[in-house]
Amino acid sequence: MTDNINIDLEDVAQSCNLYDGGSQDVISSIDALKSKYAEEELVLIYNYMLSKSQNPDVLMHLIRCCDEYRKSSTLEYLVDILLLKNVSGCEDDLKEKFLNVRIMCAKAIGNMKDTNVVTSLLYCLNNKNENYRVRLACADALGKIGDKYAVAPLIEVVKDENEKSVYLKEGATVALGLLGDVRALDPLVSIIETKQGIMDKFSFLKERAIEALDKMGFGGNDRVFRALKSSLSDESPLVRIDAIEAMMNSEHPQAFDTIKNVLENDRDEEVKKNALIALYNMSDRTILDEVISSPKYSDNLKMSAVEIINEYERDENDD
Repeated sequence: MTDNINIDLEDVAQSCNLYDGGSQDVISSIDALKSKYAEEELVLIYNYMLSKSQNPDVLMHLIRCCDEYRKSSTLEYLVDILLLKNVSGCEDDLKEKFLNVRIMCAKAIGNMKDTNVVTSLLYCLNNKNENYRVRLACADALGKIGDKYAVAPLIEVVKDENEKSVYLKEGATVALGLLGDVRALDPLVSIIETKQGIMDKFSFLKERAIEALDKMGFGGNDRVFRALKSSLSDESPLVRIDAIEAMMNSEHPQAFDTIKNVLENDRDEEVKKNALIALYNMSDRTILDEVISSPKYSDNLKMSAVEIINEYERDENDD
């Protein structure tokens, strides 16, 4: 269809002062093109400018424009920028801007969900000399694309004890949850089973691992359930809350009694409230009436039970 489009791309680039204009002037000129050209023509123009511009602000704007249309013809230009094939050596004060351009490229690539770019994303992910933010953006993109070829490399990132960036591990963990491959079960469980070192400092990595397991639907896997049960003793209330939710969704035969124990014995009122909601979702109003009538529960928890009755039970009666 694009064969019938006859545009002098270089002439358009010159009219926008692409090579020597100020960033805002060039960006305004690019925006003005929308009133002159149809979608297919605009994509061709954006692609051409992506291959020619060396201005990080302009490139960032062009990537956003391309992300609106998400055409497969744009992929090769985005990949070239991600891999720095289209960017000549830049001064130190521009390095941070070009870093952000590459991160935006990875995000736009992920939004297009094209498996043809998985190899390029993996190349950046596996390059330990690469900036961790670029590697993180690539991990996120791999999760969005959903290609099973990425599972093994993402698992390696999660398992790598020498990986310095916990944020990258977090991104790889989230991506594995999106991919939903059972090969990731053991390494994700290993994260939440860890009792020392980096895990104590960055409990959010445990949170992401539990959320990933929940997304994957571990069912009756006893090792996963044991790890979640152990997480109910974690120092972080957020880890305990995530473990409760994962148990609630698991349909494991011991889930109800295990969460009931949290309701009765956890030291944090917010954790107890989440346990109450989970138990209500797993059964019926009986648990709410029990909390309201029993002296062993706090006034705050009783109030939470009343709020749930007023909010959920009334809605059901209205229906």
